Amino acid sequence: MKDSYALITGASSGIGLEIADYMAKKGFNLIITSRTESKLKKLSQELVSKYKVKVDVFSSDLADSSSPNKIFEFCESKGYFVEILINNAGYAIPTSFEETSMEEEEKFIRVLGVSVIAITKLFIPKMIKNKHGKIMIVSSVAAFAPPSSIQVLYGPIKTFMNRFSEGINLSYNFRGITSTAVCPGYTVTNFHSASGVQDEMDRVPEFLKKPAKRIAIEGVDAMFKGKKVYIPTKTWKVISFLINTTPKVVFDFLSSILAPGRYDKK
Repeated sequence: MKDSYALITGASSGIGLEIADYMAKKGFNLIITSRTESKLKKLSQELVSKYKVKVDVFSSDLADSSSPNKIFEFCESKGYFVEILINNAGYAIPTSFEETSMEEEEKFIRVLGVSVIAITKLFIPKMIKNKHGKIMIVSSVAAFAPPSSIQVLYGPIKTFMNRFSEGINLSYNFRGITSTAVCPGYTVTNFHSASGVQDEMDRVPEFLKKPAKRIAIEGVDAMFKGKKVYIPTKTWKVISFLINTTPKVVFDFLSSILAPGRYDKK
């Protein structure tokens, strides 16, 4: 389709940046969004130069409840058909639950959860009309793990997003639309430093840390195959299996080595 585009949120760094690069390499026109316009413009120039695709940018903070509508209206004004929707934006709150204001918690839930629902709701009608569409939600293996002693809301929201993705599949698969929840483990990006949990990341064994480029490639390929839930890398597939099958006493011991800080008793 001539005006068909892939929309990627949180595209200026980390997994989102690598997804944008891989999608452009595959020949897709892009609409990339994030909070930082300067980073988006730089990335846009690089992708256009390298892959000769169309790339448009729209800076937006998804903590603002009006952002999903603004993104949608921008695409409508340009006549773009968003054939592929990649909900990638996210962050983590570094402070303890009791220290975090309710306003900050609400922003967090909006970025990781409500905005995903809102953007999907806005763009899915045209996918239905065209009988084709691909949706990716970048989730986390935290969706399968026991509750954590840090980032209390992170895991529950990712679990919610996995179920939301499954619901989209159930409701619209027969109309040519699939949704894929991509659930990476520890990924080497600026996510942890930006979220104030770099110390915990530094203590994680190196074999558990996977490059963002690999996560992006595996995730995008899984999306095109129409997989419902996808855990990138064999390492994290095995760990996710063990999370659900290992007795709690064994898990408590292993987690102190594999995920320092997440399950420490306060």
